[in-house]
Amino acid sequence: MAHSSDAHASHDANVYYVPHGSRWPVFASVALFTTMVGFASWLNEVSWGRTVFFVGLAGLATILFWWFRDVIRESLRGYYNKQVDTSFRMGMVWFIFSEVMFFAAFFGALFYARQYALPWLNGEGDGIATHALLWPNFAGGWPSNGPGAIGGSYLSMPAWGLPLLNTLILLSSGVTVTIAHHALRAGHRKQLLIFLGATVGLGALFLYFQGTEYIEAYKELNLTLGSGIYGSTFFMLTGFHGAHVTLGTIMLAIIWLRCARGHFSKDDHFAFEAVAWYWHFVDVVWLGLFMFVYVL
Repeated sequence: MAHSSDAHASHDANVYYVPHGSRWPVFASVALFTTMVGFASWLNEVSWGRTVFFVGLAGLATILFWWFRDVIRESLRGYYNKQVDTSFRMGMVWFIFSEVMFFAAFFGALFYARQYALPWLNGEGDGIATHALLWPNFAGGWPSNGPGAIGGSYLSMPAWGLPLLNTLILLSSGVTVTIAHHALRAGHRKQLLIFLGATVGLGALFLYFQGTEYIEAYKELNLTLGSGIYGSTFFMLTGFHGAHVTLGTIMLAIIWLRCARGHFSKDDHFAFEAVAWYWHFVDVVWLGLFMFVYVL
């Protein structure tokens, strides 16, 4: 049974709900820091790195679960009015913008390596001195592991196998989540659950094929994180994108559960919209990644 103050907050459009002091951001920051320290140590073959990584990851997942619970409860109790909804929308827009800048940095590194660093090492343009003094015998184009042939010989990942299949899967998931959104706005509950569930399934299928691709890269192509500039940019871009797909799939699954429990109406469902925006962002990033990492 809702408290009277809850009901008052839900009906008074002039009341702006100010959340109580939350401990979750601090805990999440610590867990995320622990995860990244563990991951970096694992990559550098530190004995405890792998354990610390999984401890941090488990802690982060637990914290996010309780944090999501609190936000969902506040929403269901009617604390959020139109002002809060506007704040949420602006916050999500800026969050996605920060993610755009995040991936722009890695795409920028890829562009620099391909368009400037390698040509200079080949003696083109301003790299004449670099080529003559450091690597006079180097002549190579993209993909390359550099004049030092770091990581040994390897084969690049072909675009028209699993990457193309994953592109079709992710584009299809963009269609299914859009259909689910229209179904929610139209009040078609069964259609909503079917297509949103299909989106979750397609996201999981994408991750399965990406894992298969990584196994093929390491075992059959000798393409690893240690394969010079090509290997590092390939796995950094596809790996971080895969992490975003993982997070998006988890959020979509939570939204599916909330839809099944009737948490949203056709006029009040920002949580669904926010996750849909995020998922479309993931789709767009993959299209750029597919073109610039696999095709070109």
